[in-house]
Amino acid sequence: MGKKILIVGASGTVGQAVVRELSSGNNLIEAGRSHHENKVDITDSKSIQSLFLRLGKVDAIVSVTGQLHFGPLNEMTSEQFQIGLRNKLLGQVDLALIGQHYLTDGGSITLTSGIVSEEPVRFGVNATTVNAALEGFVRSAAFEMTHGQRINVVSPSVLQESLGTFGPYFRGFEAVPGSRVALAYLRSIESVQTGKVFRVW
Repeated sequence: MGKKILIVGASGTVGQAVVRELSSGNNLIEAGRSHHENKVDITDSKSIQSLFLRLGKVDAIVSVTGQLHFGPLNEMTSEQFQIGLRNKLLGQVDLALIGQHYLTDGGSITLTSGIVSEEPVRFGVNATTVNAALEGFVRSAAFEMTHGQRINVVSPSVLQESLGTFGPYFRGFEAVPGSRVALAYLRSIESVQTGKVFRVW
């Protein structure tokens, strides 16, 4: 029997690949900042709470969303650095903190970090900080999940489909197709692992 899966950030490049991979046999609920039916702002706890109140219990929560700031450290302001902290880091953490209470027994949460957590790139200080913190959160949170619930994080390299935008930051990195990245989210949902960083490099 298929699962009821919430995908936050479903319209993004990774999100679309995840939707394609998980669509067969599951009840997918696509959500995002610009989604017309299930609009959610992960930087706003009330918005997240409102989404779950509408949806009720889900079997899996997948987050493939979050903004970061790329730029030189010697020009970076506190406000710019906080873009990644408020959005990709605290937004996904908040989604997990609230979402755990709407997760069925044995359900799973899957967040998204990125290769720069371990392989920094020029102008990527904000991204490295945020992604490393997300992985630390997941590793620790896994010990305190209850009712058989699990939490993991997927760490992809730059996507082939995103090279037009992010390619200059990832020179020399092997880009991966979205279809391969999407398999890691499937593993996170279907496996027994928890506290795991699924690297797709």
